[in-house]
Amino acid sequence: MGQDFKQLIFLPLGGSGEIGMNLNLYCYDNQWIMVDCGISFADDYLPGIDLIMPNVDFVDGIRDELLGLVLTHAHEDHIGAVAHLWPRFKCPIYATPFTATILKSKLSDAGLIDQAVVHEIGLGGRFNLGDFDIEYVTLTHSIPEPNALNIKTPLGTIFHTGDWKIDPAPIVGEATDIKRLKEIGDEGVLAIVCDSTNVFNKKSSGSELDVQKSLIDLLRDKEGAIFCTTFSSNVARVRTLAKVATETGRHLCLIGRSMKRNVEAAKETGYLNDFPPILDEEDASHIPRHKILYVCTGCQGEARAALMRVILDNNKHIHIAKGDTVVFSSKIIPGNELTIMRAQNLLVEKSAEIITEKDAFVHVSGHPGQEELKQMYEWIRPEIVVPTHGEPKHLQKQAEFAQELGIKKTIIPRNGAVVKLAPENIGIINEVPSGRLALDGAMIIDDDDMAIIERRRVLFNGALVIHVIFDNLGILMAPIEITCIGLPEEQNNTLEKEIDDKIHIAIEHASRKHLCDDDVMKEIIRTAARKAAKNYTGKETGPVTTVKISRITDK
Repeated sequence: MGQDFKQLIFLPLGGSGEIGMNLNLYCYDNQWIMVDCGISFADDYLPGIDLIMPNVDFVDGIRDELLGLVLTHAHEDHIGAVAHLWPRFKCPIYATPFTATILKSKLSDAGLIDQAVVHEIGLGGRFNLGDFDIEYVTLTHSIPEPNALNIKTPLGTIFHTGDWKIDPAPIVGEATDIKRLKEIGDEGVLAIVCDSTNVFNKKSSGSELDVQKSLIDLLRDKEGAIFCTTFSSNVARVRTLAKVATETGRHLCLIGRSMKRNVEAAKETGYLNDFPPILDEEDASHIPRHKILYVCTGCQGEARAALMRVILDNNKHIHIAKGDTVVFSSKIIPGNELTIMRAQNLLVEKSAEIITEKDAFVHVSGHPGQEELKQMYEWIRPEIVVPTHGEPKHLQKQAEFAQELGIKKTIIPRNGAVVKLAPENIGIINEVPSGRLALDGAMIIDDDDMAIIERRRVLFNGALVIHVIFDNLGILMAPIEITCIGLPEEQNNTLEKEIDDKIHIAIEHASRKHLCDDDVMKEIIRTAARKAAKNYTGKETGPVTTVKISRITDK
């Protein structure tokens, strides 16, 4: 194939049109690389589901041409799906040391550590995958080793930012490599594929060091125990809170397995060398309350996270008492308002003081505001801006902002959109299947799987289970067994009596032929039971109804 027919393609399967679940593909001359492979957290619309991840059916078809998975940093929305989906790719993985350490722990838990090949690339390192020349570029974020990828191809250079901000005084890790960013801009950049999460903030996101100073002043004179909750992967914030504990004369205790794992990984890779001693939960319970600072997961009100377990008194060593202070050192992720409010209301009932980012300066974003975006554009000077990592409103806003600054070419992608970046006639040229997968226990299923649909129906409408025993002629041989699940009922089991009556009437009106046909009788009984339940409850939709028929036949 001649050079004129070769194309440079960007294809997002997750993270374009949503915040989280990032998975991006690049293609040149039928060679593919994947950048990041993350998760997002399920909401109430997916009952029983904890995690969601991108649908990778498309990747199954290019697996032989997939040269590698390149990870930008260790946040869950960028690496959390690797251990679940890698068996479908089985390609080499590339990551910087901290990210590699976190990933190997996850792969070990999944029993894949001896199968997956993880190449550890040093900060600022460079490597080739086919015709892709890939360079890690150091940025700042809220976790060690956030990297942009400078991806050189025969048709131009793509600068993939990953998650970033410009923090002049990072708490953990190196500062933004401004010198290299300017050099990359001088070398020429075809397209920047850029984080859009904080685009509505007209100013810069701010420094973690400023949060540290604010928290020290805010918490210095608190009298009870202090609980600070944040994301377990926000190592910079955990480092800040450790400094707060030291400066306020308190001992530090971490609650939450993932938080402890991230801190240990940071120590192992040379970060947090001056981290104070950490008390385990049992030892912390014997310390005077005014001398302890707990750092825990659960800032989004997650039911299984450490904070909620403490609130519900499900932690045998730690509890929240009157006079304690609980700091939500994070922002509210859209969709989590109800779970967070539930946690905070339970804290109010315990007479604890609650401090959020609305009350005091306890959080800064790890993503760029408009001032930082403007600075990055000036350094990189791209011909094309492709906003990603955001909901549609975020992507649209960044495209408009780039155009205001004089960048004429912008492309707003969506998951599944095939975006042509070169050689000419750029834009969305095709679409491939995309969607979401759900982790249901140990099983990965489509997010529209019938199991989830049925679970949702039961959640809203309740369920009926009916067992009927006939002989081979259709004569009832025992009382009808009716089990109501999630249905309101008055005294004396009146709902069950009503359903029983309607089923008996339906059986009496059935023809002899139908009485001997299990499939027909199941539908007759199901229809009668659902109608009786609908009339009784006044709901427009009847409960999910399952009918089992047993036959006692003559010997």
